[in-house]
Amino acid sequence: MKTVSEVDAFAAAAHAGQVDKIGVPYIEHVRAVAAGLAPFGDCMVMAGLLHDVIEDTDWTAERLVATGVPSHVVSVVEAVTNQPGVSYEEKIQRIVSDRDATLVKIADNAHNSHPDRAAQLPEEKRARLAAKYRAARDVLWAAAGDADIAAIVTIANPALLDELRERQTAAE
Repeated sequence: MKTVSEVDAFAAAAHAGQVDKIGVPYIEHVRAVAAGLAPFGDCMVMAGLLHDVIEDTDWTAERLVATGVPSHVVSVVEAVTNQPGVSYEEKIQRIVSDRDATLVKIADNAHNSHPDRAAQLPEEKRARLAAKYRAARDVLWAAAGDADIAAIVTIANPALLDELRERQTAAE
């Protein structure tokens, strides 16, 4: 079975040369997602490191398992991977049926929504993505406990803590 450091090295190699929407090496995004999942243990950190590897590289679930990635981790990665013909909204609905996939997607959403990242996008794209990620949070957060959400966003995007408090207040 792979260790977190081995999976980190694997993710770095798999995403080598890739950059995100703002031109930052893609490994920084997957490491930030993984960091947000640290309170949930090594398997969740591994899932965070690998959450985009099937979608964005030529790696398959079968190859990941064959290299020693725990099958549960691979299942979570498969659950958050885009599928052809499936809309983003349908993907989010599918994800919330799995607790661990929900937590990975909350961490992914939190990092993608980080103000420092969003500020570097053109205004039109920033507004479109902010609305998309906010709508996804409505579904994702409803499927998770507030303590779990707080644990993730405290690390991945503390700016979302205000949104979480507003949600908690509205629910009271």
